[in-house]
This record gives sequence, C-alpha cells and structure tokens, in this order.
Amino acid sequence: MDVASPALPSVAGGVPARRRRAVVRWAVHATWVAGLALATELRVGRFGFHPTDQGFILAQAWRVLQGEVPHADIISARPLGSAVLHVIDFALPGPLFFASSFFAMVEIILATIAFAVLVMRRPVLTWGAGRTALVAATALVNLNGFPLMAWHTVDGITLTACGAWALDAGLRSGKTLPRLGGLLLLGSAVFMKQSFVPAALIGLAWTLSYPDRKRRLIPDVLALGAFGLGYVAWVTAGGGFGEMVTQLTGAVPAYGERLLGLWLDDPGTLMLPPVRELTFFAAIAIVLVLVRLTGDRLGVAGRAASWLLALGGAAAVVWTVADGRFTGSSRWADVLWWILAMAVVVNATVRKRLPWAGLLVLATGFMTSLSWGNDTPTLLTGTLALTALLLVAGILPERALVRRRFARPWVTTTAGLATVALCGWVVVAYHDEAAYRDLSHDKLTADLGSVSPAMRGIRTNPATFAYVTQIRDCLNHYPAGRTAVLPDNPFAYPAFGLRNPFPLEWPLPPEIVGDAPERMLATADRLNHEGDYLVIFETVPNQTLADGGPVPSSVPADTPNVDYLGLENTIRAKLTGQPVVCGSFVGKWAPRQGS
Repeated sequence: MDVASPALPSVAGGVPARRRRAVVRWAVHATWVAGLALATELRVGRFGFHPTDQGFILAQAWRVLQGEVPHADIISARPLGSAVLHVIDFALPGPLFFASSFFAMVEIILATIAFAVLVMRRPVLTWGAGRTALVAATALVNLNGFPLMAWHTVDGITLTACGAWALDAGLRSGKTLPRLGGLLLLGSAVFMKQSFVPAALIGLAWTLSYPDRKRRLIPDVLALGAFGLGYVAWVTAGGGFGEMVTQLTGAVPAYGERLLGLWLDDPGTLMLPPVRELTFFAAIAIVLVLVRLTGDRLGVAGRAASWLLALGGAAAVVWTVADGRFTGSSRWADVLWWILAMAVVVNATVRKRLPWAGLLVLATGFMTSLSWGNDTPTLLTGTLALTALLLVAGILPERALVRRRFARPWVTTTAGLATVALCGWVVVAYHDEAAYRDLSHDKLTADLGSVSPAMRGIRTNPATFAYVTQIRDCLNHYPAGRTAVLPDNPFAYPAFGLRNPFPLEWPLPPEIVGDAPERMLATADRLNHEGDYLVIFETVPNQTLADGGPVPSSVPADTPNVDYLGLENTIRAKLTGQPVVCGSFVGKWAPRQGS
C-alpha cells in the first residue's frame, strides 16, 4: 500500500488535466469557427441585399413565432422545418438580418467540419493548424458566391453532415446520446426540404448495419422520426394535416436530371472549360487505378507514377474551381460532383472496400442539387473537392514516409494559412464584383439600419435603399393591424414586425400549391369585411433593383403592379379599401373602424 498509494493522486489528477486540455481544444475550435463566420459576415455577408429570398425563411420563422401553424396558416411547398429552426435567429444578439447571416455561415462551417471528420477519420481535437486551416478554406469555397442568409438547403446540408458525424461517433463508441442525437438530426433534415429524405434512409441503414441492432431498433427509429412526429402532430392539431399532404405532394418535382446529364445533351462540352477537367481527371483515374493494381511490381517507378498521377488529379480539381469562377452557369459544381464520383470508384477499386464517407458526401451533393432555381450542388463545392482529393490521396503508396519527410508542422501550417488567405481573397473579390442580386461593393453605399433596426449593418445600393424606405414610410403613413407587401418582399414582415394576413410570403408561381389561389382571394374578402388592413403592391420589378434602379419617388395610382399568374391583379381589384400611393408602391388601405 505504501508503494502504490503515491501513484493514486497522479492518476486522479491526470483525468482532470486531460479534460482541461480537451476543453481548451474545443474552445480553440469554437473560436476559429465563430471568428471565421464573423469575419465572413463583416466583409462579405452584409454587403448586398435583395428583398426577395434574403428574407423568405425569416418571414416564415416570424409567422411561427406569432403562433401560426405550418400548412394550416402558412402555405408552403416544402416542410417548414427551416422556419422552426430559424426562430433561433430572433434570439441571437445583434440586428436580426446580420445575426441570421452570421448563423448561416456558422452552419456552413459546421457542415464542412462534420464531413471532413468523416472523410479524414480524424477527430477534430487531433487536428493541427494545417488541417484546421484546410477545412476553413474548404468552408469558404462551400460558400463561394452564395448569399449569406437563412435557407432551407443550407439547413438540410448542415443537419445531414452533423447528424452523420454524431451517429458515427455514437455507433463507434457505443454511446447512446450521440447516436440518438445523430439520428434526430438526420430525421430533421427531411423537414427542411423533401430532397433530404435520403438522409433519414441513410441514417436508418447505417444504424441497422451495426451489431445489437435489434436491441436498439425501437429507440433508434423513434429518434429518427422524433422531429417528424412532432411536426405532423403540431400540424394536425392545428387543422392542417390535409393541407400539408396536398401542398407537399402538389409542387413541381425535381429529379436532378441537370446534374446527372451533365454532358449528355452536348458531349462537346467534355472538351470545354470547366467540364474538360472532368475528362482530364477521368483519364488520370484510369491510369492511376492500373498502376496501383500492379502493387509493388513496378517498384520505384510505380510509386513515383502514382504520386505524379495523383498530383495531376489534384490539379484537375483545383483548376475546376478556377475555371468555374464561382458562377452556377459554368456547371463547375456539377463537374466536381462527377470528379468525386470517379474518386469514389478509384478508391473502392484499389482498396477493395467502399469509402462510405465519400458516398455520403456524393449523396448529399445530389440531394443539394434537387432544387428549382439552383439545381446544382454549389453549396457543397469545397467539400466535394476536398473529399475527392482525400480519396485519391488515400490510395497512394508510402504516405507515412512522405508525411514524415515533408509534412512538418510549419510547412502544413504555412500551406494551410496560405490556402485560407487565397480562398478568402477569391470569395471577397467575387462578392465585391457583384453581390448576390445587387451591385459591386463600391456602389453599396446605403446602410439599411437607418430604415429598420433589424437591418442595421446591411449595405445595399441607393435604389434598393429608396425602395425599402418607401415601404417604411408607407407603413408609418397608413397604419394598419394587418399588412401585406406583395409580391416579392418577404423580408418586410420580420424587418418591420408586420402581421401578414395572406397565407403566402412570396407568391411565386412554384410556391402556388394546393388551394393557394382560393385562400389568397378568400383572405381579400375577409379583409374587406373586417377592415384595418394595408396591402401594397410593388410596381418596380425585382430585377430592376438588382440592376440599381431606377425607383421612382412617386407613381400614378393606376400604375400596373408586378403580377404573377394574375393573382396580384385580382387581389388588388377585389380589395375595396381606399387607393393609396407610397412612392413606387400602389395599394389599398382600410383604417380601423373608429380611427
């Protein structure tokens, strides 16, 4: 006892010491995530504003905060899981639109980290500065030219990635909480957008592939379906079950045909940028597989050829990003998806087993491409590229020897920081040239914070600033208990704290599902009966705002308004309130009785 007892304090003291080191490491990672998100928001995210989709999800979240029930009170072609999630944005410190944009970047970074952990098979706490910097650079490429805003696709990607990360950790360690938490996140991804249904199926197949699945089946299935069960119960209690089914099944479907048929319509694109990089990568992949399958029979020549071919493949990936110029029309994201598909085949052929993490990234890229307007995995470009590089690197010979000789900490750290700086510079340069549906950086001279405190720090062009100011002035001049700004202004509801009487924030043609036209017109009849409303219609098309104007200071009362499918014109004609003009807006106002 006398000999053994002195060791006890050392052992006991070692556990807290390890925990403290782990806490410090987690704090360091949390700091760089928050720091990168804040820096990106300050330099990129807050510059440029468009009244359409940059407030769409926030408007739905605002309605949820007011106690409205999805599908019963809010018509939506998608589940409104994102509206539920982004209630968080209203609780974040700082102006609403700034904080929401910051949160969106945090989501992108977390998704990037989660996929990197799964593909690298290295826990975050073991990452050095070089690996961390590489992942940070990947997150910036994932952002590329996308606007920083609350968006259902970003939510779906993040929940899929983080759910898979937690599920993998739980299954490998045998711990219940991360396993069930991961399944909960994967099941929740489905309710951000229907295109993420495969995420739940992947989670189910994943957990069933591990031992003791019979013992875990009931809690695992319940965790996977927990969010969905709660969502359906909430909608059903609010009387919207039938509407939910009609709305979610009545929208125009997306099949990913543009991604899957990248070169089929015109095989000649295989020799044009950036698709030509796919051709180059495919040729390299074939030769690399043949070289690696020979084993050691080629000796030093085979090992050298493998590394040279891998470097050529890496050059093809990097050049795809350069050739893509961060523009969706170039199809660069589609090219990266196909390059990753080939990298999966190369890795599986050489290593004789499927790289499941690479397949997960590939599947998430396909889910991301299932969209009406952005039918390409653009929001996953950095992860697609990084995963392809890692899968090719995973089949190279003598990796440990090369790491010992060349991967010194100062080398990897310098290379990683240089990559972050380069990617950051490219992202900033792209956004400065033309922010999302807005003008170049030097023309974004107006701060919307002087119009609404919720938009403090958001910069836009003078035309859009005048347009938003006209909405505010109209609200002040014609007060009403219920206000609608149709059709392209969902941002106005959370920005000015308005109660939208209509069941749609943004009545675009694809969003008109189920009995949406009838319900919109019935709302107009109810407003006529009850009074106390203001409904204004834009006369300046949203593309004009993106081009910097002009926005007239006043228009005649009979000026035609922007109209989709004739719905807005019918509502305007049906409303019996007093005709009003607010700058470039026209509308109808019925003051509260007795006011």
